[in-house]
Amino acid sequence: MRHAAGGRWWLWWLLCGLTAVAVYLLLPPDQLPASVLYQVIGAASAAGIVVGVRLHRPARPWVWYWFAAGQATWVTGDVIWSYYVYVLHEEPYPSVADVLYMSAYPLFLAGFVLLVRHRSGRRAARDVAGLVDAAIVAIGLGLVFWVFVIRPIAEDTSASLAERLVGWSYPAADVLILVMLFRAFAANGTRVPSLRLLGWAGALLLVADIGFSVVSLYSSYEGGLLDAGWLLSYVLWTTAALHPSMSAAAEGAVDGGTAPVGPGRLLLVAASLLLTPAVLFVQGALMPEVDWLAIGTAAVGLFGLVLVRLAGFVVQVRRQADQLNRLAMHDDLTGLPNRRLLEERLRAAASGGPAQFALIDLDGFKTINDRLGHPVGDEFLGIVARRLRTLVRPTDTVARMGGDEFAVLFPATDEATADAFVDRVVHALQEPAVVAGDELLAGASIGVVGSAGVTDPAEIMRRADVAMYAAKERRGRALRYRPELDERAAEDARLGAQLRAALDTGRLHPVYQPIVELPEGRTVAVETLMRWDHPDLGVVGPATFIPFAERSGLIVELGAWILRAACVQAARWRATLGEDAPRRISVNVSPRQLTEPGFTETVLATLAETGLPAPCLAIEVTETAVFTGGRALDALHELHRHGVRIALDDFGTGHSSLGLLQTVPVDILKVDKSFVDNIALAGRESVIASALIEVSRGMGLDAVAEGVETAEQADVLYRMGYRYAQGYFFGRPTADPVFTVAVPTAA
Repeated sequence: MRHAAGGRWWLWWLLCGLTAVAVYLLLPPDQLPASVLYQVIGAASAAGIVVGVRLHRPARPWVWYWFAAGQATWVTGDVIWSYYVYVLHEEPYPSVADVLYMSAYPLFLAGFVLLVRHRSGRRAARDVAGLVDAAIVAIGLGLVFWVFVIRPIAEDTSASLAERLVGWSYPAADVLILVMLFRAFAANGTRVPSLRLLGWAGALLLVADIGFSVVSLYSSYEGGLLDAGWLLSYVLWTTAALHPSMSAAAEGAVDGGTAPVGPGRLLLVAASLLLTPAVLFVQGALMPEVDWLAIGTAAVGLFGLVLVRLAGFVVQVRRQADQLNRLAMHDDLTGLPNRRLLEERLRAAASGGPAQFALIDLDGFKTINDRLGHPVGDEFLGIVARRLRTLVRPTDTVARMGGDEFAVLFPATDEATADAFVDRVVHALQEPAVVAGDELLAGASIGVVGSAGVTDPAEIMRRADVAMYAAKERRGRALRYRPELDERAAEDARLGAQLRAALDTGRLHPVYQPIVELPEGRTVAVETLMRWDHPDLGVVGPATFIPFAERSGLIVELGAWILRAACVQAARWRATLGEDAPRRISVNVSPRQLTEPGFTETVLATLAETGLPAPCLAIEVTETAVFTGGRALDALHELHRHGVRIALDDFGTGHSSLGLLQTVPVDILKVDKSFVDNIALAGRESVIASALIEVSRGMGLDAVAEGVETAEQADVLYRMGYRYAQGYFFGRPTADPVFTVAVPTAA
């Protein structure tokens, strides 16, 4: 409500003020009514500034209180002058009124000083460019006023010394006001309407004062348009105070810097520089004498200021160039050198002698990003960067390669020193980092390589990359590069090309292994597996190519393909076999698939396309795939809400199997084969298998015993309470299973 009222007040004041000024111009200038109206407008203007302060409550009210004090002092001078004219019938010059007028200028200047200081912020002392520009404007305008106003007044021998001093004091003070206005506009901050209104008020005051000085120099002033200039200055000064933006007029930017040089500021500075030759030409053409001393002094001063301005510009360009170079060579997030700078230093280090290079990839960082969001992930990367910096020597370089990859360059270093660093990194990353109240932990896969025999940075990085991926595959912490790793990498490349071709040419096909109901052995479900008909190696099982597909990302496309193949086959069995068809078909899903964006949509779209009901599909996941939660767990919850069954494969072999049952929407527990192999013996495996069936019963889950290979195992499992089993005893994976009653158990 306060801002709405303020908006109405400034507009009403402006309209009333303009109307009052128009009425004043219609009245006879030398009569009492005009003088009374003049005083009323002035007094109302001074009071209006105080009203604006009380209305809008600016953070820095003293800026406006100084303006109000100056306005009140000026209006008091008007009242005293009217007293002289209409009461005493005198027009003394100078008078007490002039003393008050001149006293108003320091008050106005105090307000402008505060305004400029607050708009320039804490860096005002370093705003050399703004100060130099203001000095250029001051010298240019000062020269004009000196030549055409101040000097003629000072040399007027017909006037007394007091008259001459007062006569040139007005334009001199106006020049200071104009310069302060320029500084206020040049300082940082938004050009709010209130500040613009102050600028117009100051400009009108300047024009009226200069006009009065010139007219007084050559004749006597009897009132008229110059009065309108002073009155409009009053009106606009108060309008600026009543405008709602007055609270922001004295506010600068957050960084406290100065505003960029805009076209208006540049034009004003350029015009001020041209005033010196302009004055020279005008004096030479129109006046009998040229003021060489004043013009020369101004020219020298402007030349010096321009040199200072150019020097500041050069310094600023160099500073910005250094900043751009730093941005181009350093990582924004961590402040570490980036890949480009690392390559330069690596080239220099490899050319100068033996060097060591370590490439570090954080394991599990993607899960942190998925679970807690990118801001937490970014903070975690910053913590890792700081830890790495504390571990190395001043001569070493820690760099961020991008994502969750870091690198360390050890110039003039042997293998033992680099390996010792790697050990320190491993131990440092074992300490959890606390971010946003969460304890976060990410391991590292590290590839280390020496520069012996190679100086190309790209080749050194490639070798470190090969070693790092080999370390990640072996779940090891660090691995030093050796030539045979290249052979493995080449083999992976060949395998990738062959697997890609196999997918395109139909050499991959699904097979199905029955899941039976005990004790009869009737097939109630099937698990979908994949086989590769390799042209040279024959039939290749998934243990050979799935790990590579997982590393390379091809598993996403393979997974989508096998999912669709399984759903198509299950729908066909339901259509042709009726009640003899398996009730459910399961498909294994890798951790990479679960965290892939759009995985849930892919599954649901496949079900819709094939017409298979969601409860007829089971998604099998391992405990490690959902151990860290995040996007993988969200995907399972979403599928479960749509009716898809969730099975935990190889259950019991993870680190927190029972804890997962509280977070994962599980329907089926597939008890690992390791607990079934020796189940007929009275050992730990038997105890665990018995405990797991009790857990399943208590939680309402279906338990499937995996790896059943003998009738004795099936019999013991049935007596323990297991009703579902899977293994070679009941049938091997085949492309065309027969759904008949399998071999019955011993029970």
